[in-house]
Amino acid sequence: MSKAQRKNYNSGDYCSPVDDVLFVLNQAAGVDRLEDWDAANANNIIDHAARFVDGVVAPGEPDLDNQPPWIEEGRVRVSSVACDIVRQYADNGWYGINVAEEFGGQGLADVLGNVVLEMVSGASLNISMNVTCPPAALKLVAAEGSDEQKLRYIPGLISGEYSATIVLSEPQAGSDLRLIRTTASQNQDGDVDGSWRLTGGKVFCSNGDQDITSNILHCILARTEEAPEGSRGLSLFLCPAVLPDGSRNNISVSRLEEKMGLHGSPTCQINFDNARAEMVGDVGEGLGRMFTMMNAMRLDVAIQAIGLCQVALQRSHAYAADRRQGRSLDRNSGADDPQPIDQHGDIRRMLIRQRALTMGCRAMTYKTAVDLGIDQRSPLAAMMLPVCKVFTSDAATECADMAIQIHGGYGYIKDYRVEQIARDARISRIYEGANGLHATNLAVSLQKSGGQLAAEAFAADIGKAIEAASSDELTATATALQRALDHWQQASTIIADMPDPGFVAYDYMRLTGLLAFATAWSRMEAAADAAPDPEDLIEQAAFVREYMLPETEYLLRIIKATTK
Repeated sequence: MSKAQRKNYNSGDYCSPVDDVLFVLNQAAGVDRLEDWDAANANNIIDHAARFVDGVVAPGEPDLDNQPPWIEEGRVRVSSVACDIVRQYADNGWYGINVAEEFGGQGLADVLGNVVLEMVSGASLNISMNVTCPPAALKLVAAEGSDEQKLRYIPGLISGEYSATIVLSEPQAGSDLRLIRTTASQNQDGDVDGSWRLTGGKVFCSNGDQDITSNILHCILARTEEAPEGSRGLSLFLCPAVLPDGSRNNISVSRLEEKMGLHGSPTCQINFDNARAEMVGDVGEGLGRMFTMMNAMRLDVAIQAIGLCQVALQRSHAYAADRRQGRSLDRNSGADDPQPIDQHGDIRRMLIRQRALTMGCRAMTYKTAVDLGIDQRSPLAAMMLPVCKVFTSDAATECADMAIQIHGGYGYIKDYRVEQIARDARISRIYEGANGLHATNLAVSLQKSGGQLAAEAFAADIGKAIEAASSDELTATATALQRALDHWQQASTIIADMPDPGFVAYDYMRLTGLLAFATAWSRMEAAADAAPDPEDLIEQAAFVREYMLPETEYLLRIIKATTK
């Protein structure tokens, strides 16, 4: 196959899945529970976003993977393609879609912003990395900032004048933020540009510097003088790259990381050298206040992963329908010519699994986003947030791996861009909290009253879905879900009694995610008549029930075995 022929598979290979998204929103996520939800307006916004993503974002992605950022005269420079796309994104008003009208935003439901992010992520995770942080910073400043800070930063974050970062990790402080050493000293000279000065080095700063926006708002944890050791000694600061007088703050980039994936997104090591900053809240409140932004970004990782599942599925389907190899194993078919490989059983299995993972992850995550929109303090939503992050990021790497396998040798070649999905997706299981850490936290939470309350809410939610399936005469689904719920409840009891559940924490997280995933599928199955392709959806639901959900029994056996 020639180079020119290979390129045919790259043109227009991402198409925003508008019909699937609308089906999930209306039939599985429960958007009708949101106040002031306007279905017609939501449809128009999603259609507009799809046209922008398919027409502007997707065509630029191949250049971004091949044009990594570079440092020039101490500043990070990025591809002109990235600059153009992100500026168009800002000019189209997408940063303000979920921001309250009192701050100049559109005041729409957060889940609409999630839909836009999924589409952008499927078309280009590099662009998604750039546009994800400003909305999270907007949530942080709106929820935790003072009135002055809101007036100072929110307009620029909405307009795209500001980008933003979440600056946590240091060389010695990754998941363990208690080890942070960056210091903050109070400025005594009355300087209006910031009453605190930050000194220290941070690593793994996505978009820590770039030339797309005129300013960057760094949201950073640092330790004040005489602060206690551990997380209680951390405070939260806002540190702009450019000060109000137009001069640059004392922030420098010492290194651009060379990464496995996300080649078009700058990941920086940053030095703060007596940089001016202002505190959010009071001394010692940093970690608690930062969770507003961290939780938003963990949901964003789940949404990004769904986009990656979708593009892996689309590229796999396109290739498998066109590629002809081998004869049918069905001797009664009478076909002797090479068949499209999507007719071969093993390829069909992978395509069906990709489709099932994509739709199920979308349904469970959008429902969680709606639950959070209704009640930010919901125990169920708080529990489901890390479950969605872990399950969908695992699914993204699995879908990418299957895409490579479906493409065969061509999947290992860059021309088809499925190997890029694998490279880009791998980080989703690491950043915004490594998946193993989230799994451990979930297991340990069962030994605390708050975690037990969340587990009870989770079981009740599954119970409602079982009742709904029974009333809809989906007997096989109701029976399978009840069996899986029994497995989960047995596992929960075992985990709660373990002095150290860390060894099987990931198995327990997998069991929890699989149960939530299958429950999401039961809701879609009940609404199959409204699906874009009812027959296909029913087939997918049966696959989840018969081929995927039985894994819960295996996971329970593993958890039981560790007690012996």
